[in-house]
Amino acid sequence: MRVVLKLATRLLVVHPRPNLSVRGFLLSQQTRTVVLPLHSHRPAKTLVRITTPSFRSFGCAPMSTLLVSDKIHLSDTEKSIFDRLLATLRHFNLQIQLRVAGGWVRDKLLGKECYDIDIALDNMMGTEFVDKVREYLLSIGEDAQGVCVIESNPDQSKHLETARMRLFDIWIDFVNLRSEEYTENSRIPSKQRFGTAEEDAYRRDLTINSLFYNINTDSVEDFTKRGISDLKSGKIVTPLPPKATFLDDPLRVLRAIRFGARFEFTLDEDLKVAAACDDVKDALAAKISRERIGTEIDLMISGNQPVKAMTYICELTLFWIVFSLPPEFEPAISDGCERLCISCLDTAWNLVHLLGESTFTAEQKRLTLCAALFLPLRNTTYGEKKAKKIPVVNHIIRESLKRKAKDAEMVLNLHQASHKFLSLIPCLASSEELQVVDHDWMGDLVDVPVSSRVRVLTGFLLRELKDFWRVALLISTILHPIDIKDEPSQLGKRRDLFNTVENSITKLGLAKVWDIKQLINGKDVMNALQLKGGPLIKEWLDKAMAWQLAHPSGTAEECIEWLKETNSKRVKLQ
Repeated sequence: MRVVLKLATRLLVVHPRPNLSVRGFLLSQQTRTVVLPLHSHRPAKTLVRITTPSFRSFGCAPMSTLLVSDKIHLSDTEKSIFDRLLATLRHFNLQIQLRVAGGWVRDKLLGKECYDIDIALDNMMGTEFVDKVREYLLSIGEDAQGVCVIESNPDQSKHLETARMRLFDIWIDFVNLRSEEYTENSRIPSKQRFGTAEEDAYRRDLTINSLFYNINTDSVEDFTKRGISDLKSGKIVTPLPPKATFLDDPLRVLRAIRFGARFEFTLDEDLKVAAACDDVKDALAAKISRERIGTEIDLMISGNQPVKAMTYICELTLFWIVFSLPPEFEPAISDGCERLCISCLDTAWNLVHLLGESTFTAEQKRLTLCAALFLPLRNTTYGEKKAKKIPVVNHIIRESLKRKAKDAEMVLNLHQASHKFLSLIPCLASSEELQVVDHDWMGDLVDVPVSSRVRVLTGFLLRELKDFWRVALLISTILHPIDIKDEPSQLGKRRDLFNTVENSITKLGLAKVWDIKQLINGKDVMNALQLKGGPLIKEWLDKAMAWQLAHPSGTAEECIEWLKETNSKRVKLQ
């Protein structure tokens, strides 16, 4: 049965229905935050309209209106680079127009610095021109640094050989302008030739990326006649019909989404229809390497508007194309999971800002957002040949996005740790001395004094997580039920809960507990208990660490004496 959800964080479908439930979790018209279900959903087949989350009410300043300059102002370094290139033309009497293409032009017009300089040549190959530049530099006593050639790779939509060199500590890429013809059902050009600047502009992904800066004439060239106007009006548009542009290189769909989110621009309606059509989705799934898709997603998650980017992906029904699932998994995934994923991401994003940018490093923030995005899938698993149950989140990160194994491992650890934190939060957040009554993730605590069990459990958890314990705490606050309907107040309550638990951990002296050296080692255990080795050593070392956490002022001698007494009691009971 398909269930249409009205979700937290302003993620609204077109036809919300009152008082729906997902696996026992009630969603009323008044309730704006959902206690997460364990399951998710089947891939959507039709375009889903959802409203992009608004961050203004959560204390996050909206991006100011972009001001577009009419002229590019070069830095001293850029002037030096371009002077050397023009001097090369004069030295060899070359009749070449040198144009900087793409993102550098866009960013410079927006008043932003950019160090990604791609230069297009109208009648010479990049490798040939780089050789000329190198020869000229040597003639004036300067050294050409880092000269190299990047081979073409049509399967990765890199159709041209690129020459690269380093000038004034900035890498410069050189390619020739080109025109291409394609055969049906292929992204690999059947014919290539030197093209005009206008032809090159029209084959680019977006009008805002089709602008050129002519180094020879010190002028901006807008051959599509709408690059500058779209930049000023904040529109994401393709130079040619969007479906043809996307079928040329389906990754352009994700690039359009990334730039739309990054600059808070509006996606053109025709572009959205093309991006959501089956032909383009099939091409994205079949023809683009998962590494390239993963790189785009990483750029979105690490960017300034990750929630907006993921919302676009969901709105265009691309979520399960990008975050593809294994063929079989369990339990069955409920409708609406992708919107739950975005809701979790939005809450995490706003909490990070409410807690202050200095609370997390860039890497911690990236993994926080990844863990939050896949939180609704944390209990969904699939089997391999050996019948081992593996979280689908592992498949998404390692196979669908081809990210590093350690990223998948950390996200899974954060999901598991957030469950552990949930059992500790009532004790750590209370002003009274409450004891843990529900934990299923640590062995027998019979040897730990009741009054010290919260400190011991928390200490072990933090020693496992190390610097990422605040990330796990934030994830757990997303899962923690908050009995307030007002959305901004809920975020404030979650922030206060995070701060309270963080302060309690600090007061317990556990903020850097993983740096505390264990009082005794395996050899000490073997000598004290007359053991020869084996798994019992690890078991007794854990007991010794529990004792150490329960007795922060204890000594190694006291710990060894406790081990002997405890072991003696157990031997007698046996």
